Amino acid sequence: MLVRRIIIGILAAALLAVGIPIAQGAELEIAAPSAILMDAATGTVLFEKNANERLAPASVTKVMTLLLVMEALEKGQISMEDSVIASDAAARKGGSQVYLEPGEQMSMDEMLKSVVVSSANDCATALAEHIAGSEAAFVELMNQRAAELGMSDTHFVNCTGLDDEPDAAEHLTTAHDIAIMSRQLLMHERIRNYTTIWMDTVRNGEFGLSNTNKLVRFYEGTTGLKTGYTSSAGHCLAASAKRDGMELIAVVMHCGSSQDRFESAKAMLNYGFANYALVSPEPLELLPAVEIKLGKEAALTPVLQASAPILIQKSELSRVSKTVSLPEAVEAPVAAGDQLGMMTIAAGEKVLAEIPIIAPKSVERLSLWDLTVRLLRAICMAGEEEG
Repeated sequence: MLVRRIIIGILAAALLAVGIPIAQGAELEIAAPSAILMDAATGTVLFEKNANERLAPASVTKVMTLLLVMEALEKGQISMEDSVIASDAAARKGGSQVYLEPGEQMSMDEMLKSVVVSSANDCATALAEHIAGSEAAFVELMNQRAAELGMSDTHFVNCTGLDDEPDAAEHLTTAHDIAIMSRQLLMHERIRNYTTIWMDTVRNGEFGLSNTNKLVRFYEGTTGLKTGYTSSAGHCLAASAKRDGMELIAVVMHCGSSQDRFESAKAMLNYGFANYALVSPEPLELLPAVEIKLGKEAALTPVLQASAPILIQKSELSRVSKTVSLPEAVEAPVAAGDQLGMMTIAAGEKVLAEIPIIAPKSVERLSLWDLTVRLLRAICMAGEEEG
């Protein structure tokens, strides 16, 4: 037990060294050989087990494929009104598929639905070609995006996760890196329109789809995300669920059975929801306006510099307090972003966060001419009142 605690401590220190926050871990017993639990809002790691071991991800690869599709939609490079045409290469893909015919056209909506719900390799390839012209060019984009996200232990060789293709042995990632790209994908609200589907159809109701992620039906609050299986990768899963405003990501890899992957993910999610909560940084009352002495504006209402929620142990929730320190007045000039005060969030005596309170815009100082005009106006108004 002592050795295990030492190892956990070393791993936690390593995560902190590379800038990844980690909460106090729990000694969960799960069947998954490699796993991680992450808070989606803050990126805090709540639990990990061999999370940096490089393994084949199978169809969980499609989290990155879908991320690039969502980003291309957001940038306007492609549109939800597009029709996606299946190439010969896309139609020849094996594994899970909707059996696209070469030259067949399918809407962007149905392509996405087929990839997310039924893990269709033919549709994933067609989408990759629609964005980049070829799967090879799309894979370059996948690896580029992985590097941008800090997924240092990841290398993609295809957009599907199939392991019967050339260089498939080099197609590797980690539970930790999958959590990173899953978190990024969940930032696109539109993806939940697909990841929460249990059963649906495409081709005018002629072809049925059933979600490979059984948590969608059987686990409360599930928001996604993607399953994967090949004989070499084993059973993999990137699962996400949201309860009481907190969304968690549980990733498991190389499980011996489908049941093991779902039970391991559920155990981590249950632990996270039972032990952690998010605290909004918003003050309990509206921040008061601050007078700007000698300013061209008499006052301004300050704002918080940051709005990210704070992850805490649930046992501390009832002890949380928020204290605002803000002057009644400051002297002009004031520049946008200038710190005017501070909000301290604490749990008992423990300070959880100190968030600067800043000016949302600039306020210039009155010039000598401005002051002279103001004085003359005041004199005139006083004279009129006497008259």
